[in-house]
Amino acid sequence: MAQATVSETIFFLDRASRIGLQAQIRETVVSAVLSGRLQPGAQLPSTRKLAEYLNISRITVTLAYQELASQGYVETASRSSYRVAGNPPTTVLEAAVSGVGADEIDWSTKLRSSFIVAKQMRKPLDWRRYPYPFLYGQMDPSLFDLGAWRDCARRALAREDFELMAGDFAAADDVQLVNYICSRTLPSRGIRATPDEILVTVGAQNALWIVTQLLLRQGAHAVCENPCHPDMSASLKLSGADVTAIDVDKEGLPPEVLPAKVDAVFVTPSHHSPTGATMPVERRAALLAAAASRDFIIVEDDYEFEMSFLAPPSPALKSFDRSGRVFYIGSFSKSLFPGLRLGYLVAPAPVIREARALRALMLRHPPGHLQRTAAYFLALGHHDAVLHRMRGEYHKRHIVMAEALKREGFTIAGSSAFGGTSFWVEGPDGLDADLLMNELKQDGVLIESGSPFFPDADGPCRFFRMGYSSIPRDNIAEGVVRVRARMNRLLAQA
Repeated sequence: MAQATVSETIFFLDRASRIGLQAQIRETVVSAVLSGRLQPGAQLPSTRKLAEYLNISRITVTLAYQELASQGYVETASRSSYRVAGNPPTTVLEAAVSGVGADEIDWSTKLRSSFIVAKQMRKPLDWRRYPYPFLYGQMDPSLFDLGAWRDCARRALAREDFELMAGDFAAADDVQLVNYICSRTLPSRGIRATPDEILVTVGAQNALWIVTQLLLRQGAHAVCENPCHPDMSASLKLSGADVTAIDVDKEGLPPEVLPAKVDAVFVTPSHHSPTGATMPVERRAALLAAAASRDFIIVEDDYEFEMSFLAPPSPALKSFDRSGRVFYIGSFSKSLFPGLRLGYLVAPAPVIREARALRALMLRHPPGHLQRTAAYFLALGHHDAVLHRMRGEYHKRHIVMAEALKREGFTIAGSSAFGGTSFWVEGPDGLDADLLMNELKQDGVLIESGSPFFPDADGPCRFFRMGYSSIPRDNIAEGVVRVRARMNRLLAQA
């Protein structure tokens, strides 16, 4: 029986890709073997023939084949010829029986409930191709020290570190990272905590979900802000609790309007999401006094406090807490990069023990290598250097954007007293921010509609958010002009 020969036409190179040419060749072969398209014994194109077809160096193909051979996917057939190994490191599964499709299952009877309870905040994955991306929460890679991060990642792979982080932490966290949070991060917010009062989480959202599961149940009473981050309001609704959304003003949530029954209050006092309003000390004291007298818990999300360039940030609400009634949620997503997904929860030790047990049922612990890399990055001073660079640049962008918004006649509905990375804008009556957001894509502009922050509102939303952490400073003014022009056209058509 003749041996099957693989055509070189199955190989394709994307020369614009960041993935190297050798890696692309290896991926093609591995993918074909895993999917069963390449059978054991199939003859691969010779190194010379494939190199000529792809118009690359023959040594590139040779090195790719040799790496595949060391992994066991291919084997040498002759001096420059290779074939698929007779027993590659994979098991090809048989195709599913035809005729059995997902459309025959009524998933509404299988799933407990729909978890899509809030309007999603959609951010295009290709946002970098837009010249005017006013997206909140995205980073400017030019401000981050990638070389230092790589160095810390290599340090985390040293033998001593590797032996520690490669094992199963069970429910524990990286000791170095927790110690840094205790000794450096929390004291900067006026908070004192011990390691047994800290839980590392997969971002602030993971911490929020854990807290809602611990505090709330069917029949419980929760309070959140209005407007409110959609993930927070969705988590509260999913808990089964009765949720009251209280309108914020220029000083955040007013404690005097709390409902008669309340078990937990969820707030962003230092920098309200999304308006940026800061709760003054008098309100914080009133909220803490109410929690003590009425026996409820306060959950503080202290996001973005690091972006303080107009004035020093106010102390965290947790710093005024003397009874342990404030649970504090922090994150490194804004100060490092959003894809890092590392946050932490600070609460009394008995609460953290329960939170750690609950987290273990989901994911045991965040990846050890990621925790240790972040610990080195923080401990060696790289984090502080990056923050210094970010604050300086964001301050300049803040000035440019504030002037551009004022020049174009926009109404800034909220702003942070100490900085931040976005503006909350109030459009005129009749504006549909969802429509504006979609139409602006034609102009190369990305903004965020405010409608997800008002989950219970009827009708179109006239508020929208414009961030400046990811847009070049020189593009801000023109981008604002385009927003105004598109808004005027939509209002004229209404």
